[in-house]
Order: sequence, then C-alpha cells, then structure tokens
Amino acid sequence: MRKIMSAAAALATAATAVLAMGGAAQAAPAGNSPIWGCPSGAVCIYGRGVDPAANPHPTDVYYSYGAHSLSNQVGYHYVVNNQYGGASASLCKNYGGTNCVLTIPQDYHSNYDLTPINSITLNRP
Repeated sequence: MRKIMSAAAALATAATAVLAMGGAAQAAPAGNSPIWGCPSGAVCIYGRGVDPAANPHPTDVYYSYGAHSLSNQVGYHYVVNNQYGGASASLCKNYGGTNCVLTIPQDYHSNYDLTPINSITLNRP
C-alpha cells in the first residue's frame, strides 16, 4: 500500500511540474462542439466555393496561435473561427501575419476572397 501511495504522490508532483513549466492549459468550456466539421478550438478554411453547411469537411485546420502561411488559396472560401476564450483570427495580405485586413471574432465565419491573402493568424484573447 505504501508503494501505491508513493507512486500516486510522485505522479501528482510530476503533473504539477509539467503544468508549471507549460503554463495553465486552457480547457474548452462545456458545450463547445464542432461547427460545420470544424473542431472546437480550431480555425478552419473550406475549399473554394464550398458551402460548409452542405459539405462539412474543412481543407485546412489550424490550432496554434500565431501566423500560418497560406498557399494556393484563390477565390472565395469560408473561414470559420471555432476557437474559445475570446480568441480571434485575422486574414493578412503579407506572409508572417502582417497587413491584416479582416479579423474574425470567436464563433463567427466569413466567406472571403483569399486570392490576396497570404497568411492567417490565430490571436490570443
């Protein structure tokens, strides 16, 4: 029994250390669910001319904050921000997330011409 208690204490200490090193993890609030196939916590781009309500299969899914380069995205595409905690997403003309022209708030979407867009940023709240 002593070994089990010792192992449990070691596991709890290790878990606390991991959280301390990585910062607090942000959990999705209860009730968050996919929107048109876009997972909770993600920003999704759908294929050119695709209606995500009729075809809920995004072609690109982004989870991490910061800039993400886009390539071969021409014409109108739906962009869905299914992040939580107030996080937004921005569409930017330059690579690296600069010269942004549109910010999409949490739980919103846009049907936007991505031809001049070269990056998308996921923004912390």
